[in-house]
Amino acid sequence: MPNTKDIYTTGLRNAHAMENQALSILRPQVKRIEHYPEVAERIEQHIGETEKQIERLDQLLERVDGDRSALKDTALSMAGSMAAIGHTMAPDEIVKNSFANFAFENYEIAAYKSLVALAEGSGQADAVSLLQANLDEELAMAEWLDKHIQPLTMRYASLSSGGVDAKN
Repeated sequence: MPNTKDIYTTGLRNAHAMENQALSILRPQVKRIEHYPEVAERIEQHIGETEKQIERLDQLLERVDGDRSALKDTALSMAGSMAAIGHTMAPDEIVKNSFANFAFENYEIAAYKSLVALAEGSGQADAVSLLQANLDEELAMAEWLDKHIQPLTMRYASLSSGGVDAKN
């Protein structure tokens, strides 16, 4: 029967894989963006945040003697790459990516809220500040996406109506 610390350690491994998946989704997107420089800039910023989040998770895994799961990292990274490729065929790629990114950010938010609770419940109080930093970055990205989905959609519509290939 797993105890709270075991569940916490598994959660850290899952979060590590999740963040690697996020990178495999975001990196191809940012390379393709042409008409939405503010989106590209924010995604670049979040890629940097995500890389720091992985470093924090590495620190936390070292503290609990938990190796990261290379299998989960690879599997979720591949899944993220496939998801990113799937949207490239859509004429409204930028809009669909915004929807998917918003959903993924909220998934990450839920994961970090759960990890904070598990850290507190398993006597890992010193981990809370690192997990909270990750959570705060995910909340900020989700908020940014939330504020920009409608204007981005209308910009896409305007560019498309004007005969511009506005997909990315």
